[in-house]
Amino acid sequence: MTTTHDFRGKAVLITGAGGGIGRATALAFARAGARLMLTDIGAAASEETASLARAEGGEAMFLQVDVSREAEVAAMVAATVAAYGRLDCAFNNAGIEIETSRITECDEAVFDRIMGVNVKGVWLCLKHELRQMEAQGGGAIVNTASVAGLKGAPRLATYAASKHAVVGLTRSTAAEFARQNIRINAVCPGVIRTPMAARWADLDPDLPARIAAMHPIGRIGEPEEVAAAVLWLCSDAASFVTGTAQAVDGGFTAI
Repeated sequence: MTTTHDFRGKAVLITGAGGGIGRATALAFARAGARLMLTDIGAAASEETASLARAEGGEAMFLQVDVSREAEVAAMVAATVAAYGRLDCAFNNAGIEIETSRITECDEAVFDRIMGVNVKGVWLCLKHELRQMEAQGGGAIVNTASVAGLKGAPRLATYAASKHAVVGLTRSTAAEFARQNIRINAVCPGVIRTPMAARWADLDPDLPARIAAMHPIGRIGEPEEVAAAVLWLCSDAASFVTGTAQAVDGGFTAI
């Protein structure tokens, strides 16, 4: 999938860049000329994405970051600014699911970990990214939520709660910082062909076909299709768009 957006000279930070949607988005930004800071909890994964991004013509650096730890998030933003002089766009994509049971069987540790990454992680990223963007006079941020942030998700109650929280953070901060020339939006993917979806398929081989049938378009999505939405939301083409929770879901939430 190609892009017509121009991000030449723009400094872009992506969390959860080691694979799936994060990697696809990094490569799309690289093709559009962006200068990238790519982070993931796994150093090898983010390093591989950085190498692929450079092969696409982009400038890319990588860091190992746990977004649930404030010191690491603060250092991540500082490193981006030290490398590129500013922070134009951020894609807060890091997230986990690790939940396959009814709420009555969900361990407290699982709840805490999901909320720590999916909610606290986005909150910390916003906190430090917004400080930088406000100081420099503007920017654009996209958070990864989910269709589970727009409707219920049986056996994924904690995950769904975390993604509803991401939508709430997105809308609230968008309203708070709109006059500072900062736009904040969320993408809400349906089921996308990622390692997360593959793990679900391992649990139930019949699940992929059932999930595809739940999307009116008749298939699951590709990471590049979410990446295209992220680039648009970060681009000047979306200059009057802020506070949205953009479904990229093949019609999943339409029915």
